[in-house]
Amino acid sequence: MKRTTSSLVTYTSSDEEDTPTDQAKAKNEDCSEPPPKKRKRLPPVPFTIVIPSPIDNPALHQGRIRTTPHVEGQYAAHVYVSLPLGRSSLLYKILQAILCDAKEAIPTLHEIWTTEQRPELHISLSRPIFLRAHQREDLKRAVKKVAKAHRAFIVSFAILSELINDEKTRTFLTMEVGAGHHELRSLTDALSPALEAIRQQTYYVKPRFHASIAWALLARPDKTADQQSGASHANFTPSASSERPTSPIEVSPSIGCLPPEAVTTLNERYGSQLSSPKVGAFEADTITLKVGREIFSWNLSGTMTGVLAEYVPR
Repeated sequence: MKRTTSSLVTYTSSDEEDTPTDQAKAKNEDCSEPPPKKRKRLPPVPFTIVIPSPIDNPALHQGRIRTTPHVEGQYAAHVYVSLPLGRSSLLYKILQAILCDAKEAIPTLHEIWTTEQRPELHISLSRPIFLRAHQREDLKRAVKKVAKAHRAFIVSFAILSELINDEKTRTFLTMEVGAGHHELRSLTDALSPALEAIRQQTYYVKPRFHASIAWALLARPDKTADQQSGASHANFTPSASSERPTSPIEVSPSIGCLPPEAVTTLNERYGSQLSSPKVGAFEADTITLKVGREIFSWNLSGTMTGVLAEYVPR
């Protein structure tokens, strides 16, 4: 009987064996990186939702230029006592007469309020404040706490005077406070810890509480002349303003200062009327905090009287 054997293992032929070249090629193909994917380009942001950066145009603001550069998410704030003026009140009528005479002597003067605004006097309790968004509520709580701890009091005005802002860019015709100075000082002292906590300057060590009624641009001193003469401006009287020209081009007429004889004449004509209890005396019963365009007010008993969005005429 013839035995037939079958192959249990099948071997490839020499023709099917991988050559070293084929093995190397296969190895390279296994290690090669996949081709990079093409990134899809995002469509451009529609111009309707792009927030443009603010551009200072002095021509729109009577020659004034922002002192502190605009920072996204930062709010300018100010704390003050507000004294509304009725257009039929004696003080308002006297102020109009004062402004008329003052503009005749100093044509470059601008009134503090415009015809579109409700006339009111502001007695500053802080310098200009610059808040981050998360500090807004902290300052509101601090001002409310100060209002709750103080009672209403009487404020009166004494004399007209000139005060110049810290940056020496604007001069102001002001009415300085007579009665009420002690109570106003108490309010500023009570605000100081809150301002220090957010790293803001407190009010002046020797404050001259006042309400501004008009202002004018100051001519910029020649830096070279100042350096040669060693002139110092450290003795300028402070006032609540925070705007400084950054361009050497004068946009609006400016002056060196208010003529002293003009201020003296105004006091001789109107000083006795301003200091009269029937004309220049007010009850200070609220503290106001302005943050950006929002205005918050609290009675000196601590009750909030309202929140207003400031109307800015264009």
